[in-house]
Amino acid sequence: MSAAEFAEWTEHFVEEAEQRRRIGDPDWTTGAALPDEVWRSLQRFQVGEDGDGANLIGKADRAGDADYAEAVRLFVAEEQNHARLLALLLAAGGQPTIDTCWSDRVFVRLRRLLGLRMELLTLMVAELVAVRYYRAVRDGADDPLVAEVAARILADEERHIPFHCRRLRASVAELPARPLRSLTMTGWRAMMLGASVFVAADHGPALGRLGVGRGRFVTDVMASTGPIVKDVLDPTRPLDVPPVDHARPATRPTAAAAGV
Repeated sequence: MSAAEFAEWTEHFVEEAEQRRRIGDPDWTTGAALPDEVWRSLQRFQVGEDGDGANLIGKADRAGDADYAEAVRLFVAEEQNHARLLALLLAAGGQPTIDTCWSDRVFVRLRRLLGLRMELLTLMVAELVAVRYYRAVRDGADDPLVAEVAARILADEERHIPFHCRRLRASVAELPARPLRSLTMTGWRAMMLGASVFVAADHGPALGRLGVGRGRFVTDVMASTGPIVKDVLDPTRPLDVPPVDHARPATRPTAAAAGV
């Protein structure tokens, strides 16, 4: 990795935060209406987005790249903003947040098992599942406020994938032999399959109300893993920092608007 690689990512996250401040929050006063199955699903995803990221930040600090560590802090802030947006969306629909759920506890413990490489591999599982999930919510929710919140979160999650790929590429490259590197990514795809099947089963009623069957959800998630494996194992593939979309339409700012 070049010395300036994650400095560019830090600048990108800062610019995205400024963009969020400029746009402000959606208009929560419009309220939101969804089937009960989708509300319950969003409650569980809100728990998954919420957290201080201390474990990941600590591992990033120990990796010895100050720019990467700063970029990770800004990434964690974006995830915390997702939790905030979902909490306010739930409130707009008259729904409470929940404190915890067993699936999130299992996921967090898995991430903490080993070092930064395992953390990133597990995070990548979460990102790919989230991308397909929030796309389903955006496209299948018959509610403008819900669709807008899902679209905002989806755009962030899609940007996070090349960020994690960049660091994961370097981490996997530290393994001593190419067969071991390939085996690592094969194991990751197996973990991805297990996670997507679990989410499809656990959130199946909500996905069905959003127009996405369980089998389609798993198939779509797994189809997204091929490019990730190629990106991680092939250092010649470009992983450019995505541009900030300054043409993004502004929504009505509210007093609750926040950057991160």
